[in-house]
Amino acid sequence: MRYLPHTQEDITEMLKVTGHSSLEDLFSSIPESCRLKGDLDLPDALTEWELNDHMEGLAANMAATKVFIGAGSYRHHIPSALNYLLSRSEFATAYTPYQPEISQGTLQGIYEFQSMITEILGMDVATASHYDCGTALAEAMLIALKKKKKTKKVAVSALVHPHHRQIINTYLSPSGYELIEIPYNPDGTTDLSVLDAMEDVAAVAVQSPNFFGVIEDLTKVRAAADAKKALMVVSFTEALSYGLLKNPGSFGANLVCGEGQSFGISQSFGGPGLGILTGTKKLMRDLPGRLVGRAKDKDGKDGFVLTLSTREQHIRREKASSNICSNNGLNAMAAGMYLAFAGKKGLHELAVLNHDKAVFLKQTLEGAGFTAPFDTPFFNEFVLKAPPGFQARRKQLETEKGILAGLPLECYYPDLKDHYLFCATEVLSRQDIENLAKEVRP
Repeated sequence: MRYLPHTQEDITEMLKVTGHSSLEDLFSSIPESCRLKGDLDLPDALTEWELNDHMEGLAANMAATKVFIGAGSYRHHIPSALNYLLSRSEFATAYTPYQPEISQGTLQGIYEFQSMITEILGMDVATASHYDCGTALAEAMLIALKKKKKTKKVAVSALVHPHHRQIINTYLSPSGYELIEIPYNPDGTTDLSVLDAMEDVAAVAVQSPNFFGVIEDLTKVRAAADAKKALMVVSFTEALSYGLLKNPGSFGANLVCGEGQSFGISQSFGGPGLGILTGTKKLMRDLPGRLVGRAKDKDGKDGFVLTLSTREQHIRREKASSNICSNNGLNAMAAGMYLAFAGKKGLHELAVLNHDKAVFLKQTLEGAGFTAPFDTPFFNEFVLKAPPGFQARRKQLETEKGILAGLPLECYYPDLKDHYLFCATEVLSRQDIENLAKEVRP
């Protein structure tokens, strides 16, 4: 593909349209303190083998070998066969399969992904994919506000992932909408009783398992949403939990959105993720993004096509009803492969193993002087209050032994000083857990 840079005439013409006098003016909204002055401070160029040696040295000094943190990104085993299949050229593209006659493999893969996701979550329809849980959840809020046009507010649990609440605010605030946070109870669940005093809201949104790892009572959430004549929205960050938990659809959720990273996608220093967004049949035409349907060709054979939305929905902002983004099709394909490898029985067994490892980790740390502020059911992560001196010891373990021992919660919840969020998945052994308890025991 040829690269054709803009001429000065092109630039001048575009600046007239935007109302700026120079390219520099385009960055005027960025504070001076955040803008780079001078050249980048970069080292001299290295040969390929020198660079490889340098990167290996950095990895040896920085990589954590034992991670006891989840909080939205989870370390799970990924079958080698998955990475091999996913790297095949037939799949390794982000291009949306508009032309069904040449994209049947990709379309069928996404269709199978959607089918498995709806079965796991108990919903009627799932979109192909979104960026991550936060953007999928924000899209769910927009759907709720669209359905209840006279309402400008949504109620979101304070136990929804803090980053995801920030994303919702980013989506809603420019349009004059408001996010009202629902506080949490002393037992680590959402305090739905405060909704009684709230004004009209378009949606009641909770995360389950929530940010503390606690499993919410979705029956109560359904009742609270009904009382406000609002949509019930459920999110999740640990997709594997629904290999064990009763699915949100069975509680009457209108929209369920979450993060699918646990289904065969590596953590990769924070991304990419896999945004899952599902809904009831009644909301099918309100779901943004891509939907793949199964049809029959003129010979009566099965075929797969994008359906229920126009191409303009994906590429023309003035025609779109939601965000415009590249389809996370490769990650959806990875999740579909993972679920196919695991099967229903394997997914359940993995979920049970995660829960059992977390229970053992919690009990072991309690034996090392930690205390549990919440006595409520959890899946594979939980909150503990640390004994005196743990903060310094935690930093020491990270720098000297590559052990990440829990996520401090004070920066997200100021009232939880000295409280940490711990997580255990199937990749941690009994010895890993017992070794952590030995290292942190006062």
